[in-house]
Amino acid sequence: MQAENSLRILFISAEVSPFAKTGGLADVAGSLPQALAGMGNDVRIAMPRYKSIDAEMKYAADFAVQMGDRRETCIVRQGEIAFKLENDRKSLPVYFIDSYHYYDRDGIYCYMDDADRFIFLCKAALEMLPRIDFWPDVIHCNDWHTGPVCLLLKEGYKDQPFYSKISTVFTIHNLEYQGHYSKDVIRLLNLGDEIFVPEKVEFYGMFNFIKAGLVYADIINAVSETYAEEIKTQKFGEKLEGLLNIRSRDLYGIVNGISYEEFNPAQDPRIYKNYSSETFKDKKLNKYSLQKESGLPEGDMPLIGIVHRLTAQKGLELVLDVMDEIMKKDVQLVLLGIGDPYYESRFKEFESKYPEKMKVFIEFNAALAQKIYAAADIFLMPSRFEPCGLGQLISLRYGTIPVVRATGGLADTVIDYDKDKKNGNGFVFTEYTSEEFLKTLDRALRLYTDKSDEWEALVRKALTLDYSWRKPAEKYIRLYRLAISKTKDAK
Repeated sequence: MQAENSLRILFISAEVSPFAKTGGLADVAGSLPQALAGMGNDVRIAMPRYKSIDAEMKYAADFAVQMGDRRETCIVRQGEIAFKLENDRKSLPVYFIDSYHYYDRDGIYCYMDDADRFIFLCKAALEMLPRIDFWPDVIHCNDWHTGPVCLLLKEGYKDQPFYSKISTVFTIHNLEYQGHYSKDVIRLLNLGDEIFVPEKVEFYGMFNFIKAGLVYADIINAVSETYAEEIKTQKFGEKLEGLLNIRSRDLYGIVNGISYEEFNPAQDPRIYKNYSSETFKDKKLNKYSLQKESGLPEGDMPLIGIVHRLTAQKGLELVLDVMDEIMKKDVQLVLLGIGDPYYESRFKEFESKYPEKMKVFIEFNAALAQKIYAAADIFLMPSRFEPCGLGQLISLRYGTIPVVRATGGLADTVIDYDKDKKNGNGFVFTEYTSEEFLKTLDRALRLYTDKSDEWEALVRKALTLDYSWRKPAEKYIRLYRLAISKTKDAK
């Protein structure tokens, strides 16, 4: 039975951990609904059933979805995400939108018909609701793939009583990815040309998926308070800053959390040796084991970790520019990631140049990522921009001290130790230059080398910080209630 004052929430995302993942969106989509459900809300997830998903599921419904002048069959299959709540086993329903035509393929993105595939997701998720007898108070849409849900509710389904009271919250996980497609998208939505104007979804002659969400959602949020302000500027607004300023009163920022069940150094089965704030000295055993596995000399020199998508967003050129200077120091560096071939090759070149000091893994390997988080002393995240960032939160959870640039969620979660020893939890620089990055890394290395007692206290403090989903989930509930009140006021 649903608790009094609880909400019915449908969470829609193109990727959800543990079923399909390319980045932080999947982590959020897999863990935030658990936190919301743990608060007594009726939360359900909708996502595509990609070919790679091999999960236990059962038939839930099937129906035709009108895609322009075609009718495509949708089969909905129900699975679950199991999680613990105060030692009780709980489950979160996950509805897999299945279509052989659209999703029986390798991978998630980068197909010529991605516009069709994600419009199908949006339409099918809405058409599914009466068929599974679920009437959400709020649909929480995530990133560009789900923007048309907000549009459809206001333009396509507004006269249908079942849908008329459903509110929407649209989350911007990364404004850089927008979903630009031809005007033909309108035909797939079965809507008229009147929506293809600058005030609605038209964007430099293209249909813009994320703009559909920004224009039509009841409430908008970005994944950190600082990023919510940054995207209203020309520097970070990706040509949508004008619209975001118009909607400023409905735009909020909430820093992401991480799953403290999944990311727990005291219980994580993926790391070499478990540890906690009480047994934090066992953390070094992880370093020695990773050194051995990586073929690096074993010792207690500072170990620097990098776990990222290898893209320009992550500020990797700042690291490459001063790599020779870093390697002159008594340090080691381990990197894990895939992405831009330029960055892959440059880091491999340095690995060849410094085989005794550096190991580069060009792969996606979740277990190895955890080993690096646990083993490293310092975690590098000098991002050019960072909507929220999960890497710094995971590194802190494992007592690994982040060196970051003050942008987006990094500015909201990492406090410079030298400026505020009481609250400091890392090392921060502002100016986007390799010189400032290197100075900041040097500050961290000096503390590690010269003031081991202070460093140990900093590690112990990091292990006690709370970046779980508890507080962010409470903030999302407030946003949902704001969205509901807006919908009521509009009637």
